[in-house]
Amino acid sequence: MKRNLLISFFSLLCLWVSAAEKTDFDKAVRSAVERQMQGYPKSTLKDLYKNFFQDKFGPGHIVSDTTAAGNYLRREMASYTETEGEIAEPTGWEGNFYRVNLSVIKNGQIPYQTFFDAFIRSVNGIRPVTVAEWQKEWNRIEAIIRSMNLSLPDYENDRKEIDDRLERGEYVGHHSKAFEDSYSPHYRIISKEIFEQELQPLIQLSSN
Repeated sequence: MKRNLLISFFSLLCLWVSAAEKTDFDKAVRSAVERQMQGYPKSTLKDLYKNFFQDKFGPGHIVSDTTAAGNYLRREMASYTETEGEIAEPTGWEGNFYRVNLSVIKNGQIPYQTFFDAFIRSVNGIRPVTVAEWQKEWNRIEAIIRSMNLSLPDYENDRKEIDDRLERGEYVGHHSKAFEDSYSPHYRIISKEIFEQELQPLIQLSSN
Protein backbone atom coordinates (compact mmCIF):
# COMPACT_ATOMS: atom_id res chain seq x y z
CA MET A 1 0.00 0.00 0.00
CA LYS A 2 2.74 2.43 1.04
CA ARG A 3 4.71 1.51 -2.06
CA ASN A 4 1.72 2.28 -4.30
CA LEU A 5 1.17 5.61 -2.56
CA LEU A 6 4.85 6.48 -3.00
CA ILE A 7 4.73 5.65 -6.72
CA SER A 8 1.58 7.75 -7.12
CA PHE A 9 3.22 10.67 -5.29
CA PHE A 10 6.30 10.61 -7.53
CA SER A 11 4.14 10.27 -10.63
CA LEU A 12 2.16 13.36 -9.63
CA LEU A 13 5.39 15.21 -8.81
CA CYS A 14 6.83 14.40 -12.24
CA LEU A 15 3.62 15.58 -13.92
CA TRP A 16 3.71 18.82 -11.93
CA VAL A 17 7.37 19.47 -12.77
CA SER A 18 6.73 18.71 -16.45
CA ALA A 19 3.76 21.10 -16.55
CA ALA A 20 5.77 23.83 -14.82
CA GLU A 21 8.65 23.43 -17.26
CA LYS A 22 6.25 23.60 -20.21
CA THR A 23 4.68 26.78 -18.82
CA ASP A 24 8.10 28.40 -18.30
CA PHE A 25 9.19 27.42 -21.81
CA ASP A 26 6.00 28.75 -23.38
CA LYS A 27 6.29 32.03 -21.48
CA ALA A 28 9.97 32.51 -22.36
CA VAL A 29 9.40 31.77 -26.06
CA ARG A 30 6.44 34.16 -26.24
CA SER A 31 8.46 36.87 -24.52
CA ALA A 32 11.35 36.44 -26.98
CA VAL A 33 8.98 36.58 -29.97
CA GLU A 34 7.21 39.65 -28.63
CA ARG A 35 10.56 41.36 -28.01
CA GLN A 36 11.65 40.75 -31.58
CA MET A 37 8.34 41.81 -33.13
CA GLN A 38 8.24 44.98 -31.07
CA GLY A 39 11.76 45.98 -32.14
CA TYR A 40 11.53 44.62 -35.69
CA PRO A 41 7.87 44.50 -36.75
CA LYS A 42 8.78 43.47 -40.30
CA SER A 43 10.33 40.22 -39.09
CA THR A 44 9.29 36.99 -40.77
CA LEU A 45 9.41 33.41 -39.50
CA LYS A 46 12.92 33.20 -40.97
CA ASP A 47 14.03 36.07 -38.76
CA LEU A 48 12.46 34.57 -35.67
CA TYR A 49 14.11 31.25 -36.47
CA LYS A 50 17.49 32.95 -36.79
CA ASN A 51 17.09 34.53 -33.38
CA PHE A 52 16.33 31.20 -31.72
CA PHE A 53 19.02 29.18 -33.51
CA GLN A 54 21.62 31.83 -32.62
CA ASP A 55 20.64 31.38 -28.97
CA LYS A 56 21.33 27.66 -29.27
CA PHE A 57 24.40 27.58 -31.54
CA GLY A 58 25.98 30.99 -30.95
CA PRO A 59 28.58 32.18 -33.48
CA GLY A 60 30.07 28.73 -34.06
CA HIS A 61 29.01 28.48 -37.69
CA ILE A 62 31.01 31.55 -38.74
CA VAL A 63 34.23 31.32 -36.71
CA SER A 64 35.58 27.95 -37.79
CA ASP A 65 38.23 29.92 -39.69
CA THR A 66 39.46 32.78 -37.48
CA THR A 67 41.34 34.56 -40.27
CA ALA A 68 38.34 34.43 -42.60
CA ALA A 69 36.04 35.64 -39.80
CA GLY A 70 38.36 38.60 -39.16
CA ASN A 71 38.55 39.50 -42.85
CA TYR A 72 34.78 39.30 -43.19
CA LEU A 73 34.25 41.54 -40.16
CA ARG A 74 36.63 44.19 -41.51
CA ARG A 75 34.95 44.11 -44.92
CA GLU A 76 31.54 44.49 -43.32
CA MET A 77 32.77 47.37 -41.16
CA ALA A 78 33.98 49.16 -44.30
CA SER A 79 30.76 48.53 -46.25
CA TYR A 80 28.49 50.97 -44.41
CA THR A 81 28.54 54.24 -42.47
CA GLU A 82 25.18 54.46 -40.67
CA THR A 83 24.28 52.04 -37.87
CA GLU A 84 20.81 51.13 -36.62
CA GLY A 85 19.35 49.08 -33.81
CA GLU A 86 20.09 48.53 -30.14
CA ILE A 87 23.67 48.24 -28.90
CA ALA A 88 22.98 44.77 -27.51
CA GLU A 89 20.00 42.43 -27.59
CA PRO A 90 19.59 38.99 -25.98
CA THR A 91 18.99 36.05 -28.28
CA GLY A 92 16.18 33.51 -28.16
CA TRP A 93 14.30 32.26 -25.12
CA GLU A 94 17.30 31.41 -22.93
CA GLY A 95 19.40 34.52 -23.60
CA ASN A 96 22.64 32.56 -23.89
CA PHE A 97 24.13 35.16 -26.22
CA TYR A 98 23.78 38.80 -27.22
CA ARG A 99 23.61 40.33 -30.66
CA VAL A 100 26.14 43.15 -30.23
CA ASN A 101 25.89 45.98 -32.74
CA LEU A 102 29.06 46.79 -34.65
CA SER A 103 28.37 50.42 -33.79
CA VAL A 104 30.34 49.83 -30.58
CA ILE A 105 33.46 49.56 -32.75
CA LYS A 106 32.44 52.32 -35.15
CA ASN A 107 31.82 54.73 -32.27
CA GLY A 108 35.03 53.85 -30.45
CA GLN A 109 33.29 52.34 -27.43
CA ILE A 110 35.15 49.04 -27.80
CA PRO A 111 38.50 48.57 -29.58
CA TYR A 112 38.29 46.32 -32.64
CA GLN A 113 40.66 43.69 -31.25
CA THR A 114 38.85 43.53 -27.91
CA PHE A 115 35.54 43.01 -29.72
CA PHE A 116 36.94 40.42 -32.11
CA ASP A 117 38.62 38.43 -29.31
CA ALA A 118 35.31 38.39 -27.40
CA PHE A 119 33.53 37.20 -30.53
CA ILE A 120 35.99 34.35 -31.12
CA ARG A 121 35.99 33.24 -27.48
CA SER A 122 32.19 33.16 -27.47
CA VAL A 123 32.39 29.82 -29.26
CA ASN A 124 33.52 28.32 -25.95
CA GLY A 125 30.11 29.08 -24.46
CA ILE A 126 28.24 26.82 -26.87
CA ARG A 127 26.64 23.73 -25.35
CA PRO A 128 26.84 20.86 -27.86
CA VAL A 129 23.48 19.92 -29.36
CA THR A 130 22.65 17.82 -32.39
CA VAL A 131 20.58 19.13 -35.27
CA ALA A 132 17.97 16.45 -34.48
CA GLU A 133 17.65 17.72 -30.90
CA TRP A 134 17.42 21.29 -32.14
CA GLN A 135 14.77 20.27 -34.67
CA LYS A 136 12.56 18.94 -31.86
CA GLU A 137 13.00 22.15 -29.88
CA TRP A 138 12.31 24.30 -32.93
CA ASN A 139 9.10 22.37 -33.61
CA ARG A 140 7.91 23.30 -30.11
CA ILE A 141 8.93 26.93 -30.66
CA GLU A 142 7.23 27.11 -34.05
CA ALA A 143 4.00 25.71 -32.57
CA ILE A 144 3.99 28.55 -30.03
CA ILE A 145 4.72 31.16 -32.72
CA ARG A 146 1.87 29.76 -34.82
CA SER A 147 -0.51 30.01 -31.86
CA MET A 148 0.31 33.72 -31.48
CA ASN A 149 -1.43 34.56 -34.80
CA LEU A 150 1.15 37.15 -35.83
CA SER A 151 0.13 37.18 -39.53
CA LEU A 152 3.75 36.83 -40.61
CA PRO A 153 4.20 37.11 -44.41
CA ASP A 154 5.00 33.92 -46.36
CA TYR A 155 4.68 31.91 -43.14
CA GLU A 156 4.02 28.51 -44.71
CA ASN A 157 6.75 28.88 -47.34
CA ASP A 158 9.25 29.90 -44.67
CA ARG A 159 8.18 27.06 -42.39
CA LYS A 160 8.64 24.51 -45.16
CA GLU A 161 12.03 25.93 -46.13
CA ILE A 162 13.22 25.72 -42.52
CA ASP A 163 11.83 22.18 -42.08
CA ASP A 164 13.48 21.00 -45.31
CA ARG A 165 16.81 22.46 -44.20
CA LEU A 166 16.62 20.74 -40.83
CA GLU A 167 15.72 17.44 -42.51
CA ARG A 168 18.97 17.79 -44.46
CA GLY A 169 20.85 18.17 -41.19
CA GLU A 170 21.43 21.91 -41.66
CA TYR A 171 20.55 24.39 -38.91
CA VAL A 172 21.89 27.76 -40.10
CA GLY A 173 19.25 30.32 -41.14
CA HIS A 174 19.48 33.80 -42.61
CA HIS A 175 17.58 37.04 -42.26
CA SER A 176 14.78 37.64 -44.73
CA LYS A 177 15.24 40.23 -47.48
CA ALA A 178 12.53 42.32 -45.84
CA PHE A 179 14.50 42.37 -42.59
CA GLU A 180 17.77 43.21 -44.37
CA ASP A 181 16.17 46.01 -46.36
CA SER A 182 14.30 47.47 -43.39
CA TYR A 183 16.90 47.25 -40.64
CA SER A 184 20.33 46.78 -42.27
CA PRO A 185 21.59 44.57 -39.42
CA HIS A 186 25.29 44.69 -38.53
CA TYR A 187 26.15 42.71 -35.40
CA ARG A 188 28.06 39.75 -34.03
CA ILE A 189 27.01 37.10 -31.52
CA ILE A 190 28.81 37.38 -28.16
CA SER A 191 28.28 35.05 -25.20
CA LYS A 192 26.21 36.49 -22.36
CA GLU A 193 28.99 35.99 -19.82
CA ILE A 194 31.69 37.66 -21.94
CA PHE A 195 29.44 40.55 -22.94
CA GLU A 196 28.24 41.32 -19.42
CA GLN A 197 31.64 40.90 -17.76
CA GLU A 198 33.95 42.41 -20.38
CA LEU A 199 32.17 44.49 -23.03
CA GLN A 200 29.25 46.04 -21.17
CA PRO A 201 31.52 47.81 -18.62
CA LEU A 202 33.48 49.39 -21.52
CA ILE A 203 30.25 50.59 -23.14
CA GLN A 204 29.01 52.04 -19.86
CA LEU A 205 32.37 53.71 -19.22
CA SER A 206 32.33 55.36 -22.64
CA SER A 207 28.83 56.70 -21.98
CA ASN A 208 29.84 58.50 -18.78
